[in-house]
Amino acid sequence: MSEHGSSAPPGSNSRAVCATTRVPVTPAPPAFLEIVTYSAGNRTVVAVSGEIDIDTEQTLQHALRLALARSPGGVDLDLTGVGFCDCSGLNVLLRVRRLALADGRTLGVRALSPWVERLLALTGTSSLFTHARPPVNGVVHDGHEHSATTHLMEETGVSYEAEELRVEVVQLKRAMLTRPVIDLARGVLMASFTLSPEDAWSVLVDVSQHTNTKLHRLAEQLVGSVNGAPLSDPVQQRISTAVTEISRPA
Repeated sequence: MSEHGSSAPPGSNSRAVCATTRVPVTPAPPAFLEIVTYSAGNRTVVAVSGEIDIDTEQTLQHALRLALARSPGGVDLDLTGVGFCDCSGLNVLLRVRRLALADGRTLGVRALSPWVERLLALTGTSSLFTHARPPVNGVVHDGHEHSATTHLMEETGVSYEAEELRVEVVQLKRAMLTRPVIDLARGVLMASFTLSPEDAWSVLVDVSQHTNTKLHRLAEQLVGSVNGAPLSDPVQQRISTAVTEISRPA
């Protein structure tokens, strides 16, 4: 789900931001994502750099499915250049992994960035992207015939239902990760400008939209400014404008 929002959190009574002039909102620029693929034996390596989120998930999924179709052994991911990845990105990896298993191949991770490592560890999905031994010709003969998918699922001890459940857990834990910093940022605005919690939320949303900054990143910047990290001029100017507008008597 998108980090941007124009409404207040559930249960709050946020006032709409009052403004005497309407400022057109420039659509947010597309998130940066670079994907490079190359062969390594009977497998394909896909190196990803940039941000993986709702804006780039379809690009990543298309690239991974194309690489999988061209690779007889499977796909290895190099995610060392990924600076951000949320549940949208993890959902893509889980979906492509299922496609690989169904075709007797594997999707593995050979290298990852601290951000991705933290996400996989937090959601308990790291083990899903280690290489299981693929069956011969897609079938294992041990007195009973099993599909490639069944065999690999038995090896990893993971069912489709379990993976779907993990996706839900990812959504919840991602919210738990970003919510505290957003609440801290609201606190910074409340203390700095004597705003109510609802008005501080409205200012956050307004600045996020007008500066094309994702809400959680804006929150991180505000919290960092308390420790001396400077805010960019556009962010400072928009905060000042939003606070002025919301503080103006209705």
